[in-house]
Amino acid sequence: MTFSTDMSVAIGTLSLRNPVITASGTFASGREFADFVDLSRLGAIVTKGVSLEPWEGNDSPRIAETASGMLNSIGLQNPGVEAFMERDLQWLADNAADTPVLVNVSGHTAEEYARVIERLETVDNVAGYEVNISCPNVDEGGMVFGMHCAPAADVVAKCRRATERPLIVKLSPNVTDVTDIARAVVAEGADAVSLINTLLGMAIDATTFRPKLARGVGGLSGPAIKPVALRMVWQVANAVAVPVIGMGGIMTAEDAVEFMLAGATAVAVGTASFVDPTAVIRVIDGMAEFCHARGIRRAADLTGALVAEPDA
Repeated sequence: MTFSTDMSVAIGTLSLRNPVITASGTFASGREFADFVDLSRLGAIVTKGVSLEPWEGNDSPRIAETASGMLNSIGLQNPGVEAFMERDLQWLADNAADTPVLVNVSGHTAEEYARVIERLETVDNVAGYEVNISCPNVDEGGMVFGMHCAPAADVVAKCRRATERPLIVKLSPNVTDVTDIARAVVAEGADAVSLINTLLGMAIDATTFRPKLARGVGGLSGPAIKPVALRMVWQVANAVAVPVIGMGGIMTAEDAVEFMLAGATAVAVGTASFVDPTAVIRVIDGMAEFCHARGIRRAADLTGALVAEPDA
């Protein structure tokens, strides 16, 4: 008898053919990876961040390699929602029609987030939104929305009023207690949360006595942050009753399985795609093989299956 694993999972009302999606900012909108990856095999495509107006991003250098990871300080550069709809959304409609598209949304104010979503509500090929609350809140002196419960909740409340589509909120790890932020956004209508976004870090060039990034600091991603990401996913999955999308240093199928055992319903592959443009497919295939080898009939059964105590 041939064993077949059901790889499908659900994020609220959103059905995914498998639990592996792309992490925002690492896969653009799929066009750059289409020669390497069959987009129809992905669980979902999460686009780069989209804002109401074009954002120029930060000065260069904006990327620096680190031990087991990388720092980035891109600054959410993007051409704005109108150009995104005309170019990227149309391309996705023509080339990835069967794969759910989740648009990552950014803004300088809570109202800007909502206005981006309102504009995207006019098109059909958007399955839902990932709200990036790691943006600077200009109404609060540049404070990041996701660092405190009140501004995070305010963004989500306004976005929730703008759409009935699935609303995923991407949480920052640069907080005292990520579960407080998770509870706050769920209370305002988030259908799911995704975490972790990058950790704040720095790299210095000892030969020049200068920072390696123009802004000095940037977001650390890659395998170096995986233990932190696993811990936070586990904490949040045990704190809220909505699905969790786990990310942070996933390079292999086993990494992805670990996140699901910690409580994630789905996982996002990010920095790995810079190293290997086929990484997301490799993770999908590896997870299917993992389940098959262990007689796991549904990938969804991995979620939260962590045994509480390690072997003695």
